[in-house]
Amino acid sequence: MGKLQGMESVSVVIPAKNGIRTIRKCIDGILAQTIDVEEIVVVDSGSTDGTIEILEQYDEVKLIEIPPKSFDHGDTRNLGVQHASGDYVVLTVQDAWPVNEYWLENMLRGFREDGVVAVCGQQVVPHEPDKNPVQWFRPYTTPEIVTYSFTKEVYEAMSPADKQSVCCWDDVTAMYKRDVLLSLPFRKTPFAEDAWWANDALQAGYTIAYNYNARVFHYHHESKETAFKRNIAEMYSTYRIFKVKPATKGMTIAYYLHILKALLKADSISLADRFKWFRYNVNLQRAAINAASVFNETLQSGETELDHMYVKYCGRA
Repeated sequence: MGKLQGMESVSVVIPAKNGIRTIRKCIDGILAQTIDVEEIVVVDSGSTDGTIEILEQYDEVKLIEIPPKSFDHGDTRNLGVQHASGDYVVLTVQDAWPVNEYWLENMLRGFREDGVVAVCGQQVVPHEPDKNPVQWFRPYTTPEIVTYSFTKEVYEAMSPADKQSVCCWDDVTAMYKRDVLLSLPFRKTPFAEDAWWANDALQAGYTIAYNYNARVFHYHHESKETAFKRNIAEMYSTYRIFKVKPATKGMTIAYYLHILKALLKADSISLADRFKWFRYNVNLQRAAINAASVFNETLQSGETELDHMYVKYCGRA
């Protein structure tokens, strides 16, 4: 492993709670990088499953414990950043781990462009039998680093859809200049602190970059109920940030064919598993369609009703 040119340092911040199944893989993957990290700041909000005991085995981990009720996607990360000492701060999560040892190195490459204050990578799904094969990562090209920067006037004049497209930010794999993150912290929010931050940063005239060579593995298996709630949360946040409404659409032949094509490529799974994953993906799509329908019908009654709908399905707004 090596030091950064110019002796800049990197800290990693991870919010955690009951992550015993994956936290060791996450920490070990970070420590195996070609770039040394200053420390790994873990903000734990009430683990009871042995996660704390695992974290205490690592000298590199700086553990901060907070009450479960105080967790917030924005403020909790701000707390971790305040306790970090690196010139750069990486944000990730307890159930993600680097695809290879070049994750941090690839992230840092994004800062070679003038003025870049933050770099976002890509989360992908590994080829493992307990993970949805339709979502397995299948790269086709080598991505280029893309940067975005606008004057306040230009950014404010952009369409809501265009703003959303340049703010596909993801704190599962993102790196920031710490001084910028301290001066422009995350908003206090129960969801989408990353998209909010990217929007605020571009509006403030900062330059952000995407390098999809900086990849981590990350996956959530969902029931129809959890997929519905996740879609509601994403649609609500997208509307609140960008005023973009979800498209209401039904199941299409093209989607069925997409599922079938992906499953046919997954030649390592059995025929029975292909049927299982086919039903699973159909249910995911139906959950998304149902969420969009509920969202748009509620919005017709006004934004106050939309807030009530969000609280009903996802908790506090």
